[in-house]
Amino acid sequence: MSDDHKSHHPGMTPLDDTALSRESWKIFQIMAEFVEGFERLARISPSVSIFGSARFAPDHPYYKLTEEIARALSDAGFSVVSGGGPGIMEAANKGAYAGKSPSVGLNIQLPHEQVGNPYQDIRLTFRHFFSRKVMFVKYAAAYVVMPGGFGTLDELAEILTLVQTGKTRRIPIILVHSPFWNGLIDWFRDTLVAEKTISPEDLDLFQVLDHPQDVVNAIFSHYEHRGFEPSAEEREILLDL
Repeated sequence: MSDDHKSHHPGMTPLDDTALSRESWKIFQIMAEFVEGFERLARISPSVSIFGSARFAPDHPYYKLTEEIARALSDAGFSVVSGGGPGIMEAANKGAYAGKSPSVGLNIQLPHEQVGNPYQDIRLTFRHFFSRKVMFVKYAAAYVVMPGGFGTLDELAEILTLVQTGKTRRIPIILVHSPFWNGLIDWFRDTLVAEKTISPEDLDLFQVLDHPQDVVNAIFSHYEHRGFEPSAEEREILLDL
């Protein structure tokens, strides 16, 4: 039987040549995003990626806490990478912008919500979430996850999965503000571990902290005996990320 024996199945919708051509040419747009990201971000090491909701105003306690954490990280020598938008992303960029190290924004083009903040020393703009997500992971020495919504949970699940499966190196994953995260962590333990959809040791992939200096100390503690640069083995892993 030929390989195209299902090509005339009622469920198979044929693409016209114009639509197919547009899909194919998207490859070059995606490639350009990766190339620019790799070239501009490879020089900012060590860096910390910070995530959180776009919906918190500058007078919100989470915004202020994020700004303090980012400033502490920047003054400690870490470039700070955020999504480049408002809310927690702005707070992260603002804190880093006032500090000693670069403030980096990985902006995304969205129909609503995303407006670039003015506190970015390095600004990249992406059309595709997946290429942007690779940039968050590839050069990060740590992940700091502030309170947020679906997008924040998506980034958290992404990094946990990549570390759990060995597709990226083990880095500190820090959830900030325990009252916000405790319910989720209880569900991880009481449901996911209990149902054996994750292993008990997977709960060790992250930690929960509440104070800016504790975040900085936890990252330095992780790298105390090895340095921030990936090992040769880790570089090979990151090459296939």
